[in-house]
Parts: sequence; C-alpha cells; structure tokens
Amino acid sequence: MDDLRATRPISPLTVALARLAAQGGLLAGILAVFIGLALFGEVGIVAALLGYLAILAAVLVLPGNTVTVTQMVETPRPAAAADDAVFAFADALADPCLVLDRRSVVLHANAAARRQFPSVSNGNPITFSLRNPELVGAIDLAMRGGAVHTVELHETVPSETWDKVVVSPLRRTGRDWFADDDRQLVVTFQSLTELKRVDALRSDFIANASHELRTPLASLRGFIDTLLGPAAKDAAAREKFLGIMRGQAERMSKLIDDLLSLSRIEMHQHVRPTGSIDLAALLREVREGLMMQAKAADVEIRLSLFEGPSITTGDRGQLYEVFENLLDNAVKYGASGKYVEVSLAPAGRPGFQHQVTVIDHGPGVEPEHVPRLTERFYRIDAEVSRKKKGTGLGLAIVKHIVNRHRGQLSFRSKPGEGMRVDVFLP
Repeated sequence: MDDLRATRPISPLTVALARLAAQGGLLAGILAVFIGLALFGEVGIVAALLGYLAILAAVLVLPGNTVTVTQMVETPRPAAAADDAVFAFADALADPCLVLDRRSVVLHANAAARRQFPSVSNGNPITFSLRNPELVGAIDLAMRGGAVHTVELHETVPSETWDKVVVSPLRRTGRDWFADDDRQLVVTFQSLTELKRVDALRSDFIANASHELRTPLASLRGFIDTLLGPAAKDAAAREKFLGIMRGQAERMSKLIDDLLSLSRIEMHQHVRPTGSIDLAALLREVREGLMMQAKAADVEIRLSLFEGPSITTGDRGQLYEVFENLLDNAVKYGASGKYVEVSLAPAGRPGFQHQVTVIDHGPGVEPEHVPRLTERFYRIDAEVSRKKKGTGLGLAIVKHIVNRHRGQLSFRSKPGEGMRVDVFLP
C-alpha cells in the first residue's frame, strides 16, 4: 500500500490551548508574583487579577509557532487500472478468453467467449455455465498450485466440438500469488474442431471411398481390357461398352462430389450460419428445379405454403441442397405413388419456428431401416440405389446441414405407406 502524508489545519481553540500549555511554567511564575503583590498590599486584588489576565491575552494574541498534525492515510492500490488492462488484452484476442477471480467467478468474458458460450455472464461462477469436470479440475489446480494447466474440452451439444483450454495464473510483479486476495486466472480456448474433423474425414474417406470406388473401377478396367482385346474391332460392342464406362465414370464423379460436399459441411458444422432465408421462396425454387425430373417419372409435386412469415436464419445454398435432396429421393423412390407433397407450416415443437415436410406415397421402408437412413453409404437395396444413381451419402449430407442450422430431422415410414420426412428449423 502507498502512504500519503496529509497536513490538516488545527482549530483556533486547539492552537490557544497549545500556546498556554507551552508557556505554562512562565505563566505559573507570573501568577505567583501577582499573588505576592496582592498579599503584601503592593497591588490591589482586582488590579492583580486584571494584570494577569492581560498577560494571558498577550500570550494568546502574539504570533507563535505553527502547529501541524501529520496523519498517515492508507490509500487503495490502483486495482481498477490493472484490471482494465487485463480486460482490454482479453478483448484483443480472437479466441475465447475468460478472466476469473480467486473464487472462480467470471470477471470478464471477451466477445468470442460470449459468442461460443452464451450462458457465461460476469459475476457468476464459471461452474454455472461450464460444468465439464476436466475444466473445473484444471481451474481448481491452477488456483491452488499457481501453475499453468492445459486440458482438452470435448462437447457434443448442440454440435460436437473440441477445444484446447489453457488455464494460466495472472501473476503481478511484487505480489505473492498465494497471499494475494485479488489473484486472477486467465482461461483461453483454442478450437481443435477442424483438426479433429480433418483426421476423422481422412480415415472415413479411406475406408468408405475405397469400398465404393472398387466396383466401378473394376468395371472400367474389365471393359478397357475387353476393348483392347476381343472387342478391339467390334464397333457395336465398343459403343455399348463405352456407354457403360461413361455411366461408371459419372457414378464415381458423383460419389467424389458428394464426399467433398459432406466434408465441407462437417468441417464447418460447429459454425452457425448467419444469413436470412425466405423458406417459401426457396421451396418454390427447389420445386421448379425438379419439375423436369418429376415429369419424366410421371410424378406430380404438390406444394403447400402457409400464409405467414417464413424467414429463418441459415445458409441458402445448403438449405437448397437439403430440400433438393429430400424431394429428389421422394421422386425417385416414391414414383409409384404418382404424387409428392411438400409443405411449409409453423413448427409445433418448442424452440423451432418452421416445419418443412416432404411426403411420398411410394412403397415405404421397414421400421428397422429408419434409424439408419442418415448413415453414410447405408442403402436399403444397394442394387436399386445404384440403378437410380444414388451414392448413399445424400441423407448424411442432409443430416449434417440440419445439425449445423440447429434444426431437427425426423423420418417416419411403414411398408406400403410411403415416407414422411420433417425438417424443423429455428
């Protein structure tokens, strides 16, 4: 603490009493003289009293030494300025950053932390909003031991994310960490989500793509060998085989496009879209884009839109892909029903505003298949799927896009009753 020496002015009465006390011996001697004069008749009692009073007045009136009182005043340290500097540094970071006090109460959260953890608020303990045991343990160890601790935070709600969390004691020069009641911790978060997704994507691609590409590659190699050998001079066979080869090449191209699309969506699934989308206009556009395909399959697309606001927050391109995929599946696999229904209505679930429903009246699927429809490369009938140029990735793409938009996806189907797909969006 800093000391401030402050001089306070003294009241006149205090000054007068101090002067009398300082001249006490002299005044006592003069009083004795006047008493002697009065006793021996040299001076009257009244005259002696008046004379002594005159001397007292002279002592009080005449200038004397200045009396000052010096008092030690304890002033608080400039804590506010130090905290402001720490908060400003936290705000300058692009990654989420929290500043905690010795009780693990949040003193400050920068903009990135408020976006990633909206439940975190200043003045509340960190455990009110982030209850991960490893994070709480790291904060406790850093507070008790005064050392840096690093943990990996894995969250699965609302989407799967990974973060590297560093808990660092904020040490100030000249202060002992354990004796400082104002000690603080700085908690920083570094996203590892994209790195984790890249690793998962790499392993999934090797496992799934190699399996899916093996069949068309084997077909291409067989046809090429045939064209180079027995059918080298057979024009009819060459034309037939080249047509099949073109179809296999298109299948591989579509498969690779879907894999790349799925990887892009998964890489950014934890980042919520910010665009504004008119769902009614989007559904009309999707319907118009598939009219030729529906006409070729002799299927009617019936669109029903409610009269009300249909604006949602999302990525227009990705939502177009969702409804195009669902409607395309309904036309391809539900063509026997002769018509497909698409509707937009208010959602009946808490936390959601819009419900888009796609219904076909085709053969439907067995109940045991429904929970697995969004798995990558899952097919109910692989042969039928390949004939219809399916890659087995369409509904997986739909699921990841809906998750990125913080929505929900629901499938209902029974044999002979077609398929109903509901998409709930905020």
